[in-house]
Amino acid sequence: MPVIHYQHLLRLTHAMIAALGTPDDLAHMVAGSLVEANLRGHDSHGVLRLPWYARFVDDGRLLPAARPSLAEQRGATARIDGAFGWGQPAARLAAGTAVDLAAEYGIGLTIIERGNHIGRVGEYVGLIAEAGMVGMAWCNASPSVAPFGGRHRLMGTNPFAWAAPRGPGRAPLILDFATSIVAEGKLRVARAAGQSLDPGLILDAAGHPSQNADDFYAGGALVPFGLHKGSGLSVMIELLARAVAGVEHGATEYRGYNGTMLLAIAMSGVVDTDRYLEAAERFCAAVESSEPADGVPRVLLPGQPEEAIRAQRLVDGIPLAARTWDDIRALAADLRVHGV
Repeated sequence: MPVIHYQHLLRLTHAMIAALGTPDDLAHMVAGSLVEANLRGHDSHGVLRLPWYARFVDDGRLLPAARPSLAEQRGATARIDGAFGWGQPAARLAAGTAVDLAAEYGIGLTIIERGNHIGRVGEYVGLIAEAGMVGMAWCNASPSVAPFGGRHRLMGTNPFAWAAPRGPGRAPLILDFATSIVAEGKLRVARAAGQSLDPGLILDAAGHPSQNADDFYAGGALVPFGLHKGSGLSVMIELLARAVAGVEHGATEYRGYNGTMLLAIAMSGVVDTDRYLEAAERFCAAVESSEPADGVPRVLLPGQPEEAIRAQRLVDGIPLAARTWDDIRALAADLRVHGV
């Protein structure tokens, strides 16, 4: 398994995205987002996506030079036009706009229209939390998940993310998960590594349980987490993110388009900020000091596993599946990007 230093991977990713016709500042945002996902252990949302994005550019689904913009603002709400460009810059603009609105109105709600894949949703609520606010996000995707009790794909993986600020010097708490039992990208990681899936993650095209990731891409479906609870949450996210952002329903192939909604809440509008941070630290300390179950080294807070992986990979490098690295090298050759 190749292990690549993050700085080299960042330079290479930036060069490849720029070679697709992306302005330098946008290429910097997208490359940083992808490599940061790898650093945090979310390889499903990292550089594995590069060949996928390149296909979107080739077939016109992704316009690499397009820039997101503020389409409309009404009070504490705003619409961001993703212009079918890179999803990551659109999501950063939406997060920043939500923060600005919350600073003025107490809350800020933004939606992204005509948006492509935004990557790791937790990144954007994290930006809101770094501004001292609570951040929430809902994001849909094209159908890939069977509803509870169903056989065939109907809903997206529809991730939900939530971030809350902590005291000075503390990383925000970030909760980010798909409403499917695993994110679709985890299947890509398993397929690239030639690994079988754990039982209970997907159905094949006939609606039967499968452990072969290829069965998903041959018309199968992911399964919602938590049975009816995850399925119900996914339905609500469809209504919020897909319908509000105007993303067409009915595609059976994942097209890459995301309907995204972000919410920023200025805690200063409802509670004394210092009092909130003190209460947050007391509760976090209580969780961390909780007696662990047998076989568990210690109880962790949301986001702490990713912080630990990030610290390790900054030093040791980022491991990539051989197939992923081969695909990246092949794409770099096609784009005439050297220094791989």
